[in-house]
Amino acid sequence: MRRRSEALGAGALVLAGLGLLAPGQARAACQIRSAVGLNFANYTPTSPLPLDTAGSITYQCLLQLTPMTIDLSAGGSSTYANRRMQGPSSSTLAYNLYLDAARLRVWGNGVSGTSRYGPVIPLLAIDVTVPIYGRIPAQQTVPAGTYSDTLVMTMTF
Repeated sequence: MRRRSEALGAGALVLAGLGLLAPGQARAACQIRSAVGLNFANYTPTSPLPLDTAGSITYQCLLQLTPMTIDLSAGGSSTYANRRMQGPSSSTLAYNLYLDAARLRVWGNGVSGTSRYGPVIPLLAIDVTVPIYGRIPAQQTVPAGTYSDTLVMTMTF
């Protein structure tokens, strides 16, 4: 079993700098090919509705015939129950990431009530795009400013 971990930034939640190999390097069995970050845009604390957005990661596996999984860390939070983005003056904004569009399955590491992507047997040499669904719960009283979090994505294959 091999693991490959990559940092995911959140600015709202920006996915960047993910595991691409330079020419001439040995190719990993699985690698992240691209990422589309989650941008929550402007959050309005008085809105009665949550603020939803989506992003994605695209991966590709070569020579990989065993199941693989993708886990996301809790970020700067100590729990998956409420991930938190850090903002101005030490304020925090609760949010979470999900595997499903209904936003019922929290994307984590498969413990503490979370789910992981997989296990799946990857398609060989085919790009696979996995959506990431994000939500900020409604009516959080927070000061205006920029909020961010950093997560680690771990592929196990």
